[in-house]
This record gives sequence, structure tokens and C-alpha cells, in this order.
Amino acid sequence: MKKAVFPGSFDPITLGHKDVISRAIPLFDEIIIAIGINSDKNYMFSLEQRKKFIEECFQEYDNVKVATYQGLTVDFCKTHAIDYIIRGLRNPADFEFEKAIALTNRELAPIETVFLLTAANTSYISSSIVRDVLQNGGDVSGLVPSSVVSKIEGK
Repeated sequence: MKKAVFPGSFDPITLGHKDVISRAIPLFDEIIIAIGINSDKNYMFSLEQRKKFIEECFQEYDNVKVATYQGLTVDFCKTHAIDYIIRGLRNPADFEFEKAIALTNRELAPIETVFLLTAANTSYISSSIVRDVLQNGGDVSGLVPSSVVSKIEGK
């Protein structure tokens, strides 16, 4: 069984994340979207909110799970018998940053990182841009899945 993890903070999940995960679904038997917990970060959305956004976004897929974790992603992989880490690449700077992490992860455990290029129409989207737009009262409906929009509007 080919299992993969797509780790991140997902504060919030964006259409770029959704695109990468959707394209990874046929490649793996199971994908765990793993929300990393970093106590040093100030998140806009609670862990519970972020988890619900993702679960609602992928509710029709039985092979997509959502989990939370603290610590190293490779330790999460070892605990859950995961051999692959999925990462999305938006630009060359992402590649350089992600390459260093992938090589470190491979040094720590026998885990391969699979890079998927984001779609051109979502490559400019980041969670930090979404948070900035939200904090300034802007419309994020073209940047995030409907599961996020409906919860924000429902506040």
C-alpha cells in the first residue's frame, strides 16, 4: 500500500493545496493531510477549524485522511508507516527550500519526497496572502476552497 503525507500548517488550506492534493490522490492508496502544530506560531484559525476546513474539502474521498502532529514530519511518517511526503512547488524559491528539507528527511529516514508543481492558476496563492486579504476585509473566495469561505462567512 502506497501511503503519503501532505504536511503543512494549512492556516487556511488554499486552492493551491487543494490542487496538489487532488492531483496526488490517484498516485497513492492513502493520503494523510497532516496539520503540524507549532506552539511558536500564532495561527489565524484554530487547529479544529483548520481540520474541519480540510475534512469538508475532501469528504468525498475515502482514501484521504486528516491528522495533526507535533515534531518532525519523518517521525510522523515512521509512526504511520508512510514512505512518501508530498510537497507542492510554486516557484524556484520553493524548490530550493523544499529540496533542503527533502534531503534532510531522506538522511533521517528512508522517505522519498514527491514534488508536484502547482497549477499555473493557483501558483501565486499562499496561506499568508489569504490571511493578509482576510485581515484587510478582502474577498478570498477565489483563493480558498468553499469549505473555508462558508465558515468565514458564517462567523
